[in-house]
Amino acid sequence: MKKYDSLNFIDFESLLTSEQKEMRDSVRKFVDDEVLPKMQKAFREEVFPKELIPRFGELGLLGANLKGYGCAGIDTVSYGLVTQEIERADSGIRSFVSVQGSLCMYPIYAYGNEAQKEKYLPRMARGEVIGCFGLTEPDFGSNPGGMITTAVEKSDGYVLNGNKMWITNGSIADVAIVWAKLNGVVRGFLVDKGTPGFSTSLMKGKFSLRASITSELHFENCKIPKENLLPKVEGLKGPLGCLSQARFGIAWGAIGAANACYHEALNYVLNRQMFDKPLAGYQLIQVKLSKMVQEISKAQLLCWHLSQLKERGELKPAQISLAKMNNVRMALDVARDARDMLGANGIIDEYPVIRHMMNLETVNTYEGTEDIHKLIIGREVTGLAAFN
Repeated sequence: MKKYDSLNFIDFESLLTSEQKEMRDSVRKFVDDEVLPKMQKAFREEVFPKELIPRFGELGLLGANLKGYGCAGIDTVSYGLVTQEIERADSGIRSFVSVQGSLCMYPIYAYGNEAQKEKYLPRMARGEVIGCFGLTEPDFGSNPGGMITTAVEKSDGYVLNGNKMWITNGSIADVAIVWAKLNGVVRGFLVDKGTPGFSTSLMKGKFSLRASITSELHFENCKIPKENLLPKVEGLKGPLGCLSQARFGIAWGAIGAANACYHEALNYVLNRQMFDKPLAGYQLIQVKLSKMVQEISKAQLLCWHLSQLKERGELKPAQISLAKMNNVRMALDVARDARDMLGANGIIDEYPVIRHMMNLETVNTYEGTEDIHKLIIGREVTGLAAFN
């Protein structure tokens, strides 16, 4: 097998600083040495390799783009390259890292008070405390504002009732960031593991993201103290702000999955003989490869440019939607073409392509479906919401 290197057809490397390349290469080595060797077994057995969690913490990969509180504080492009390398291994592993940082640490960082930040963030950065993000409900996914989970204020705290579904990390989380309606207004709450009335159940039988833990969260007269309310945000802008952080990482990460499939397909067709020459020598194969090169290169430039906007504080949610929608669809198309190029070998897990292809079906759905992102973009350019 040829040594992995990400696509550099348009000299994308020239846009990166030496520090950014160094960060990426260190994570690439970690992925090669410690993550990829576990993925076939983890995916087959539908288990998350929890032994990796301390290593994520040691390497500063949890909440890596946050500053202070034990977080690495890396720049936006470096963060994107980190998610790219992790998703090259598996979308489920990148999901763990994204949920921990973007959906759990970020709301505490952005919406929490100082006591909450000091209590949770340093331990979460080290991987000692795992978080999950409770927004989606059994009947409310693309329409989070319709949630029926409620919080009722009491003299000494709040009482939560409701259910959340499709929650990454739910069954192993030490703290859940839960969004519920308090007097009709969406608010965020920190619910610690072991709180009476809070329970989880594992969702099994997935054919995608099998190496990721997916759970339901159940709240039955779950009483939490007053200090567990996130004080600095009200309404849907709270969870949607978190989703913007996560979607940005997904847009970068999807390039990693696409790169993995492209690399595998190119290596395969160069070595596979068909009739009297390598499979790579046929026109139909080269057409597929050129399309992969075209689309991956465009996705790289899109993410790099949006990273510059994010660094300047100018990035809009609709622009993130464009990147998430485009790059995940691109990666899914690359994975499907790669699977086709591998022929029958494309459906066995000796090769990573079928695993990426199945994972990307979920990535194309979560954090906003492709169609929802199209409507977000449509609203941005027309000024008219077409969600209803």
